[in-house]
Amino acid sequence: MKKIVFALLALVSFAFGADKAELRIGTQPYPLYAPLWAAKELGYLDEEFKKVGATYTWNVFANGPLVNEGVRGGSIDLGMMADLPAIIARSVGLDIVIFSNFGIGEKALALIVPTNSPIKTVKDIKGKKIAYGKGTYAQHLLALLVNNNGLTNADFEHVNLAAGDIPTAIRTGQVDGAVVWEQFISQLVVPGEARVVADGTGIKLGNNISYIKEGFAKKHPEVLVAYIKAVERGANYINNNNEAAAKLLSPTFKVTPEILKSVLSHFEYYAKFQPRDIAEIEKVKNYVLKEKIIRKDVDIKSFITTEYIEKAGI
Repeated sequence: MKKIVFALLALVSFAFGADKAELRIGTQPYPLYAPLWAAKELGYLDEEFKKVGATYTWNVFANGPLVNEGVRGGSIDLGMMADLPAIIARSVGLDIVIFSNFGIGEKALALIVPTNSPIKTVKDIKGKKIAYGKGTYAQHLLALLVNNNGLTNADFEHVNLAAGDIPTAIRTGQVDGAVVWEQFISQLVVPGEARVVADGTGIKLGNNISYIKEGFAKKHPEVLVAYIKAVERGANYINNNNEAAAKLLSPTFKVTPEILKSVLSHFEYYAKFQPRDIAEIEKVKNYVLKEKIIRKDVDIKSFITTEYIEKAGI
């Protein structure tokens, strides 16, 4: 009954042109968010938004922290990022809720080193220069690897680098290794320039999510439902058409279709939150709180809402 009422309200709003919504999307050009990029390229996003009489603007950012700044500055309503920067954003007072998933990628986040590096195991990073982006979910994987292998943060040199700068740093020997996400892993590993020492398998799911300003969510729930439906359609397309998706999206992510096929195979894409996803985000929150990356606790149960996913019927 609730779904019928919700659908009728959306149709009435559309029919009378009342309060036509514009969603300002803040995205990132990484395969972590490939379902939405596919949905845009294939027209799914336009189709779903047209059904509810809404429009959107498309704003591209280099990383999660910059997306947070866009929300804070008032230029965007919706952001997408990995779990850790989203938690930071909520902790510092952004009025946001996580409402949609992109899926997981345990192999899509990894510690990589040059192919000829003497580093064979995580323990071998002792005394080495290791790059990662502070405030990104790469920082959490590195912490887990360090802890699981009896090391401490004092055992190696930390180099703060943006993900896009890591390939050059690896190739030129500026760093001994790096923790980074796709597409940068396959970009170096597929042509033989680097190899994976360890990834998130068994220790970090690698969740990537969408969050929305609470005020926008309450005012335009039908727009969130449209967004979720488009993301799910994009996810299904990629999951069922790996090769075609790689050809479609390779220009977007600036890699060859061959490399992107490898990248996409490292993800399990879906818009719905599973219990394991929520438990993983809770684990990340506990880490950033313990490490004093955040000062204020975040209640994950109120931070993540499944209301709009349920309304989308996926």
